[in-house]
Amino acid sequence: MSDHDNPYAPASGGQMSGTVTFGDQAKPAAQPAQTGPQGGGVAGELISDTTTAGFTADVIQASRDVTVLVDFWAPWCGPCKQLTPIIEKVVREANGRVKLVKLNIDDHPAIPGQMGIQSIPAVVAFAGGKPVDGFMGALPESQIREFIDKVAGPAPASSADEQITQIITQSREALAAGDIETAARGFGAVLQSDQGHVGAITGMAACMLAAGELDRAEKLLNAVPVEDRKDPEIAAVFKRHEMAREVSELGDPVELEARLASNPADHEARIQFAKILNAKGKREAAADELFTIMRADPKWEDEAARKMLLEFFEAWGPVDPATLSARRKLSSLLFS
Repeated sequence: MSDHDNPYAPASGGQMSGTVTFGDQAKPAAQPAQTGPQGGGVAGELISDTTTAGFTADVIQASRDVTVLVDFWAPWCGPCKQLTPIIEKVVREANGRVKLVKLNIDDHPAIPGQMGIQSIPAVVAFAGGKPVDGFMGALPESQIREFIDKVAGPAPASSADEQITQIITQSREALAAGDIETAARGFGAVLQSDQGHVGAITGMAACMLAAGELDRAEKLLNAVPVEDRKDPEIAAVFKRHEMAREVSELGDPVELEARLASNPADHEARIQFAKILNAKGKREAAADELFTIMRADPKWEDEAARKMLLEFFEAWGPVDPATLSARRKLSSLLFS
């Protein structure tokens, strides 16, 4: 049978959901397992085949204990053959969060007909005795993982992962409190067990920045993959490094203070002074210098003071106390 001649011919991939009633038939006798589209049989209890008679026990009743994925397939279906090894791999790696049950629609057309399956491969997730979600088409491995996380919940973290997460959190708290030594020890401990841990790399870079070691911080940050740099915690460290580099070229803060004393309207000197205060960790004082400019001349240099404050927010992070305080002041200033 060709794809063109078959009513279940593949359609474009997509999500689907629905409900179905299978009646009150008595529990059927177990049927022999069928062979899947790649010639594979049963792989323990995680992957199996079912029949029309066995569907209630294998899927409906089983889904009351664990989420069951039903793979509707046929021997002639090319995309089914593409999907099979991928979905079986992901199901095995899910470590019991889901089971996979395969149904050959050529041999057993009643169930897919009753469910309105019009295209294969089609995968329907059952939980609590009923269908809850599904997809059609041979999706890539990453999307199948996302689907399993959606219908069965994310994989629980291992004890080692939980310990690392705790160390990273405690180290970040120590760094925020100014305890660079404790923070560096924590990040270093994580890096000893996982040299590529992005959170530990950027945390250690933040320690280097706090200690004024810009070159060492830059070397660490260069090891962070580009795709991970959009994370707010990581982006903040990159922003702090960028600002620290700029501050190193701003000149003598004492000279800037002298310029401001003689001319409070020297906004250029004040904005440079704010950058230096920020680099020294005096975040609220840095914000106050920018507010002084905004109160005197909010439009100066195309709102340069407000834009610099927003860059500070990016470097400090959205939940930093200095960010929260300055945001409140900024709102009062803008809408007063």
